[in-house]
Amino acid sequence: QVQLVESGGGLVQAGNSLKLSCAASGRTFSINTISWFRQAPGKEREFVAAISWSGASTYYADSVKGRFTISRDNAKNTVYLQMNSLEPEDTAVYYCAASGGGVRTSSARYDYWGQGAQVTVSS
Repeated sequence: QVQLVESGGGLVQAGNSLKLSCAASGRTFSINTISWFRQAPGKEREFVAAISWSGASTYYADSVKGRFTISRDNAKNTVYLQMNSLEPEDTAVYYCAASGGGVRTSSARYDYWGQGAQVTVSS
């Protein structure tokens, strides 16, 4: 089993920044990819960004490219999502997810999920 715990959500004004963390524990050796997804009220869960467990590869949704940065701290088994130039449309619950496979944008491909972190961007 892999446990994922997110932190760092909150309320910010548009144009500001926020950084989310996802701490992994348990059978982390089985992880190949960590991704961030988000889900706004009344909408489907959507892919945001992904990073290989080695940290060598990253991938972003077009909607966040150039504004969000995903990174990893090997020593802490923690993945971060730095979110800059936030927009009201970024308001959602953000989830980190782990997979033993490669980068996939479908949430169905991920085996482990965190509890979610609320991000609210006011205009």
